[in-house]
Amino acid sequence: MSRTKTFLKQIFARDTNRFFIVLTVALVIALVLTIYISAKPTYEAGPASPLYVFDDLGRLVAINGTPQRIISLAPSNTEILFALGLGDKVVGVTDYCDYPPEALEKEKVGAYDIPDIEKIVALDPDLILVAHGTTMDVIDNLVGLGLTVFGIKTTDLGDLLNDIRRIGEITDDELEAQALTSAMESRIQAVTNQTEELEQTPRVFYIVWHDPLWTAGSGTFIHELIEKAGGVNIFQNITGYPTISIEEVIARDPEIIITSEWSYDWALNATELASTNASQTGGVYTCDDDLVQRPGPRLVEGLEWFAHFIHPEIFGEPEGS
Repeated sequence: MSRTKTFLKQIFARDTNRFFIVLTVALVIALVLTIYISAKPTYEAGPASPLYVFDDLGRLVAINGTPQRIISLAPSNTEILFALGLGDKVVGVTDYCDYPPEALEKEKVGAYDIPDIEKIVALDPDLILVAHGTTMDVIDNLVGLGLTVFGIKTTDLGDLLNDIRRIGEITDDELEAQALTSAMESRIQAVTNQTEELEQTPRVFYIVWHDPLWTAGSGTFIHELIEKAGGVNIFQNITGYPTISIEEVIARDPEIIITSEWSYDWALNATELASTNASQTGGVYTCDDDLVQRPGPRLVEGLEWFAHFIHPEIFGEPEGS
């Protein structure tokens, strides 16, 4: 019996020693891990890689993160930004940015062609949207100051829809851009569904300004508004925004004359136009210039007005007018 007790004590003592050795080793490992973890620096996820996008000026622009402070150097871009719900991120606009009314409350940075560079820098923007009219000298100056500049140059309705989607892309607002462009496409389609097969397409003359006489030819969104609204631009053989002679207008005898607000009174009373079909039949019209001369979301309303002027037998006045 005594031998058995002695044997059991030896076994117990040996196992106890092993237990304490294992426990000690485990505690040491736990302590080392605790020290290592507490001493190891915590690394947060680094900034996302820049988004590289070509703008309408053919420049590859790096967009670093989601823009939070945006300056618009064109009324059309301002309208797009607000239509996308980004008005709270707009920190500066031009002197001519007057729509929506909230744009009037934003800091003014001068004209789109000669902006106040010092004021722009002071506003610390992370994105500047420019459009037609801002010179490359101004753009290069802004880029040279380390600012991100993205150019938009809209030539037609399809281009406008793509520009809105692109602005949505670079501002991380793609869903809103898709919703906006889809709504615009539906309104455009509602007009073209009724004009594409028309047999009668009146001759249309658009007056940008009357002294000198200045119109819109092919390759412009005003030209496209005329065509989609069921008319024929009498100066479709000329591209861009040319000045033309009154003799050319009379020779092409427009049936519809649509003018800017500034030239409406002149067009109504000009003896030079008295012999045209439009003047003799009361076919001289005007609407808000910003709906047809500013390539923003409201351009579709301009299309609806053109359709009403050219084909009043089909189209009533646009809703909400």
